[in-house]
Amino acid sequence: MAINLSQLKKPDGNRPIIATLVGEAGLGKTTLASMFPNPVFIRTEDGTMSLSGRDDVSLFDLANSSNDVLDQIEALATQEHNFKTVVIDSITQLATIIEKEIVEADPKAKSINQAGGGYGAGYNTAATMHGKVREWIGALAYERGLNVIFIGHADTETMDLPDLDPYTRYTIRMHKKSLPHYIDNVDMVAHIRLKTFTRGEGDKKRAISTGEREIICFPVASSVTKNRFGVTEPIPFTLDKNPFALFCAN
Repeated sequence: MAINLSQLKKPDGNRPIIATLVGEAGLGKTTLASMFPNPVFIRTEDGTMSLSGRDDVSLFDLANSSNDVLDQIEALATQEHNFKTVVIDSITQLATIIEKEIVEADPKAKSINQAGGGYGAGYNTAATMHGKVREWIGALAYERGLNVIFIGHADTETMDLPDLDPYTRYTIRMHKKSLPHYIDNVDMVAHIRLKTFTRGEGDKKRAISTGEREIICFPVASSVTKNRFGVTEPIPFTLDKNPFALFCAN
């Protein structure tokens, strides 16, 4: 069923949106983010090759530390510019950078599990840093009117709930203590995926895809997804159009 986005509700006024885009490699997360109005990318990984030659997209130098990320956010907050969207590409690699810094700061730790004395202390410290990044970049939305787009790499996790049999769902590849900063207080968590069908039975069952892509951004058991715009059906996605243009500040 094709969804008519023009019939859905827009945010109050023309306020910016804060969204998290999730998906496996090569499905167009960066391309979709680049189609938001006048974007600038804060890059924690060099994943913007698909944007080569585009003069409508701006890139900060590659951030090699969490301080680099904060410095780039501060520059957007304090300097004059015409950007309308800021993209962090990716929060998954940012998590890797933050955890590496925490381990290196603790001479007794050889891994994030041992940092800060163990017992989850290292992950708590990482979550605090993610909270700082989220707070700073959120201020760009509320004080400077920038749309904020987080890009995360997809992973799977097993849900073992007390009232259901265990099942697997898609999530963002980072520790669960840091996830709420990019899931709870955002307007949308959107999962980009291939439209996939299965054929055959038993051991002969196989997945088939035509290459068509779709976006899931409403609550389903199979992924950590949501939206505040009233979307309740999958959205077709091609690499030449931003299906969320209606909702964002421009």
